[in-house]
Amino acid sequence: MPDSNSDGNYEVYWPLSPRQSKIRAVAPRLDTLAGKKIAFLWDYLFRGDEVFAVIEKAFKARFPGITFVNWKEFGNTHGNDERAVVAALPARLKELEVDAAISGMGC
Repeated sequence: MPDSNSDGNYEVYWPLSPRQSKIRAVAPRLDTLAGKKIAFLWDYLFRGDEVFAVIEKAFKARFPGITFVNWKEFGNTHGNDERAVVAALPARLKELEVDAAISGMGC
């Protein structure tokens, strides 16, 4: 039952906290995907294994010389080991000489 003393105004709180980290510039875009090595990163949700296969086929038809690093090389980006997997990504991507990554899928 509504409060009979209310004039229709309610006190509210904004849940946004101050930014905890600095905004950083993103990496520059690649001019082309031709001849590049692309990594697939997956959270093992939805049907990433199927989706990545479709993306790979379409990209190979469009970009000559493109290669891919399978999601199995990296581990689950949203599982029990998620922190370790994500923390290891920069070194692993560099080790595999990856030019770009596609991360998916969610549900």
